[in-house]
Amino acid sequence: MCATSVYVDSVWEERSLKDARLFAVTSLNLHFRMYTCHVSNKPADYYHIYTLNCVSKIDFTPKMEGVKKPQQQSRTQPPWLPPATTDTPRLRLFNSLTRQKEVFVPQNGNKVLWYSCGPTVYDASHMGHARSYISFDILRRVLSQYFNYDVVYCMNITDIDDKIIRRARQNYLLSEYQNTLTSTDQLIADINTALLPYLSKLEKETDPDKINMMERIKLGIDSAISNLVTASDSDESDVTGRMEGLLQTARDPLADWLDASLGHTVTDNSIFSALPQHWEVEFFNDMKALNVVGPDVLTRVSEYVPEIVTYCQKIIDNGYAYEANGSVYFSVSKFDTSETHYYAKLVPEAVGDSTVLLEGEGDLSVTSEQLSDKRAPTDFALWKKSKPGEPAWPSPWGQGRPGWHIECSVMASCVLGEGLDIHTGGVDLKFPHHDNELAQAEAYFENDHWVRYFLHSGHLTIQGCKMSKSLKNFITIKQALSKHTSRQLRLMFLIHSWGETLDYSDNTMEIALQYEKTFNEFFLTVKDILRTRTSWSEIFTKWSSAELELNDKLHNTKLRVHTALCDSVDTRSAVDAMRELVSDTNIYIHNTRSHKLHPDPGLVTTIATYITHILTVFGAIEDGEQIGFPLTGQSSNLEEAVMPHLSALAHFRENVRQAARHIQAKDILVLCDNIRDVILPELGVRLEDHEGQPPIVKLVGKETIQREKALEEEMKEKKRAEKEANKRRIEDQRSLKISQSKVSPSEMFLHETEKYSKFDDNGFPTHDVKGEALSKGLLKKLRKLFDQQQKLHGEYLKSLEETDAS
Repeated sequence: MCATSVYVDSVWEERSLKDARLFAVTSLNLHFRMYTCHVSNKPADYYHIYTLNCVSKIDFTPKMEGVKKPQQQSRTQPPWLPPATTDTPRLRLFNSLTRQKEVFVPQNGNKVLWYSCGPTVYDASHMGHARSYISFDILRRVLSQYFNYDVVYCMNITDIDDKIIRRARQNYLLSEYQNTLTSTDQLIADINTALLPYLSKLEKETDPDKINMMERIKLGIDSAISNLVTASDSDESDVTGRMEGLLQTARDPLADWLDASLGHTVTDNSIFSALPQHWEVEFFNDMKALNVVGPDVLTRVSEYVPEIVTYCQKIIDNGYAYEANGSVYFSVSKFDTSETHYYAKLVPEAVGDSTVLLEGEGDLSVTSEQLSDKRAPTDFALWKKSKPGEPAWPSPWGQGRPGWHIECSVMASCVLGEGLDIHTGGVDLKFPHHDNELAQAEAYFENDHWVRYFLHSGHLTIQGCKMSKSLKNFITIKQALSKHTSRQLRLMFLIHSWGETLDYSDNTMEIALQYEKTFNEFFLTVKDILRTRTSWSEIFTKWSSAELELNDKLHNTKLRVHTALCDSVDTRSAVDAMRELVSDTNIYIHNTRSHKLHPDPGLVTTIATYITHILTVFGAIEDGEQIGFPLTGQSSNLEEAVMPHLSALAHFRENVRQAARHIQAKDILVLCDNIRDVILPELGVRLEDHEGQPPIVKLVGKETIQREKALEEEMKEKKRAEKEANKRRIEDQRSLKISQSKVSPSEMFLHETEKYSKFDDNGFPTHDVKGEALSKGLLKKLRKLFDQQQKLHGEYLKSLEETDAS
C-alpha cells in the first residue's frame, strides 16, 4: 500500500462519523485530488490537508507512528479570504414626492439630469433667492465634487410673466408721467385721484400684514404731500427734491392708477424685454458674488415660445387640454381620471384651493371672462390670449403668450428629455407650480415619472418674520453682502438644513461668524506650525499616543462627515463634526506645546487639508487654496511672499522684548506692544505672544482685524451697559425699599379700596369690595405681607432713632 492510501485511511479511522461527514462536505475537491494521487501512485499533497484544516477548523493531519510525511515537490501559497467588512451608508435624499428620505439612484448610471427653477427677473434679487440658490449650489457641489456624479444642471430664466408685464408697463408709464409733469398741484391732484382705488382696496383687504403695509404707505404719502405744500417756491431745488420724494413714496398707488388707465396703450415689445434683460444681468452678478456656480445650460422662456406652442398642441392631441377663446387650458379632471396619471403628487391636499390656484394663474389672467372660459375651476392656462398692453406671439389659437407653469415643463423637456433625476425649487412652488409642471410633462410624454426626486429648499424668515416682496419685507442680496461676506452667508446656510425654515437675523449671523473664526484661527495656527518646521525630518516625526489618538479622531470625523452627507446632504452635522475635530486638534497642539514639544506638522497639515477640501466642496472656499480661507482682495501668493519677513520681524521683536524684560526697560516694552497692538493690525497682521513659546504670526487681513476689534468694543460696551443697568436696578430697588419702609403697616392696605371694603383697627382688610368676608387663604397671604411690612417699617423707625442719637 502506498503512503497516500495509508494516510487517507488513517484519517478516516481516527475521526468520528460526524467529523468524516464534515470532511466530505467541505473537501470534495480534496478527495478527488487525493484519489488521483492514489491511482497515479504519487505522494499526497500536504497543501490540501492544510486547506482542509483551515476550512473545517478540525485537524486532519495524520497522527500515525511510522508513517513518514511525503516529500513536498514545491511550496504553494496558502488560501486567502477577504476581510469582513461593514455596510457603508448610501446617499439618501429627502424626496418631496414621498415626503421621506429615499436612496438616490440615477436613471443613467453616474449621469444626473437636474433641472432647477430659476428666478422671475423683474426686480433686485433678495435673500429669499439666496436661500434657494446657495442651498442648491451646495447640493450640486456635494453630488458632483464629493459623490462624483456627472451632473447636467439646467436652470431657467422666466422673462415672460404677469409680474414682468405689469412692472415693465408701470415703469414706462411712470417715466412718461414724470417727463410730462408740469406742476406740484398736478402731482398732488393726480396722487389724490390714484388714492381713491387704493383706499377702496385697503378697505377690502383682510390680511393684517398687507393692511399695515398699505396704511404705512398712506401715512407716508400724507407726510410727503405736507412737506411739498410747505416748500418754499423760491427754492427750486428744494421743491424738486420734495416732488421726487413724493413720487417715490406714492409710487405704488400712482403706478397702479396709471397702469389701469393707460396700460393697454403700451404695445412696444422691447419695453417688456428690456426689464428682464437688466435684472437677469443683476441676478447673475449677485450669484457670482455669492460664489454660486453658474448652470451648465440656461434657458429663457422668450427663446422657447415655438417649442411651447408645439408642446401645448401635443397635450391637446393627447386629450388633456382644450382651446377656449384663444387660450389653451389643461383639463385636470381628464388627466386625473386617467388610469396612468395622478394629479398633485406633491401636495394632493391642496387640490381645490381656489386662492392658491388663482395666484398661480397670475394677476393679469384672473378676469371674469378668462375664468369663465375654463371648463372647471381647477383647470389652468397653458397658453394665454394676449390682451392690449401685453406682449404677444403667434400660435394656432391666435396671438398669445405662454402660461407660467408650461414654461418649465417645456424647457426642461427640451434639454433633459422625458425623465429628470432631480428637480429643485423653493418650497412655496410645490403647489400649484410644480404639481402642474409634473402634470403637463407627464401628459405630454404619457408617462408617470417625469421627475424621480423633487427637492425643495425651506422658507426664509427675517428676524422671525415671513419675508415677502409684496409686503416690502425683504433684504436684497447686495444689502446682505454690504454687511457680511459671501462665505459668512454661506456658512449660515451650511449650519442649517437646506429643507427647513431659516431665520436670517443678527443672532444667526453671529453664530456663522463664530464658525468662521474657529476654522480660520485653526488654519492660521497650522500655517504657523508649517513655517517653523520646514525640513523633511521635522515634518515627519515618530508618533506618540497623542498623535495616534488624534489620527483616529480624524478618520472618525471623515466617517461622520460621509455619513452626514449621505443623510440627505446634512451639512449641519458635517460642519459640526469638523468643528469638533478642530477643537480636538487645538487641544493636541496646546498640550504638546505645554510640554515643550512640537506638534506633528504632517498630521495637523493632513487635518487642515481635509477640512479645507470639504469646505471647498461646500463652496465656502474658492478652488486653489491648499489650506484655509484665502485673504480677501489679495493675490494668492501674498502670504507666501510676506510671511518670511513677518516671521523675521516677530522673532527680532521677541528677542528685543526679552532683553528689555531683563533690564526692566519699560519704554522698550511699550514700543514692542505698540508693534503688536497698533502697527501690525493696520497691516492685517495678528501677532500673538505665548509665554515660553515663539511668537505666532497670522496674516488675517485688515478688515478681519477691524471687524474683530469692533466686535470686541461692542461686547465691552454691552458689558458696561449691563453693569450700569444692574447698578441702576440695585439703586432703584434700594430706593423702592426705603420708600416702602416709610409706610406704616396700618396704612398699607387702606388705599386699596377697589379690592377691600372693610378693615380692622390695625388697618388690616377683612372684607372684599362686595362686602363679603375674605377667605382664610387670602387672609393668610395678606397677613404675611402685613408682617413683612411691619418688620420693614420697624427697621426704618430704628434707623431714624439712630440718626437722631448721633
